[in-house]
Amino acid sequence: MKKIILLVFITIFSYAQSTFSDPQPTFDEPRKVAIQLYDSDLKKVNHNLSTIYNILKEYPEESLKVVVISYGNGVRALKKDYDKDTLTRINSLMEYDVEFIVCKNTMETMNWTKDDFIDGVSYVQAGIVELIERQVAGYVGIIAY
Repeated sequence: MKKIILLVFITIFSYAQSTFSDPQPTFDEPRKVAIQLYDSDLKKVNHNLSTIYNILKEYPEESLKVVVISYGNGVRALKKDYDKDTLTRINSLMEYDVEFIVCKNTMETMNWTKDDFIDGVSYVQAGIVELIERQVAGYVGIIAY
């Protein structure tokens, strides 16, 4: 019971910290964010992940959808052989329902298979097209670095 009360208090407190534009984000009309990941430079990838954590801190969980669309060199960051600490952070974000998407065009160019990637990622044929379609669907496209 204490955990539930603490969770409600934290949610209300964190929601009260920010002033959201109208219409307010809700379960039915969440804020939708599409992060572009097109570079596998370790500092840049971790900057993107920190940006996502900052977004998650500001919005109540039920009023936010975050997707990370990787294409080009950024696809490397979702491979099993990438930096272990960074992959731990990525897996942590997946637990908060952050969706990570891999571009199959890049995979095919690099001769990679789904076995090369961490569990839990999704795949689309063209990452850049997915980004365009997400923006048409109301997602705000962000390049965090």
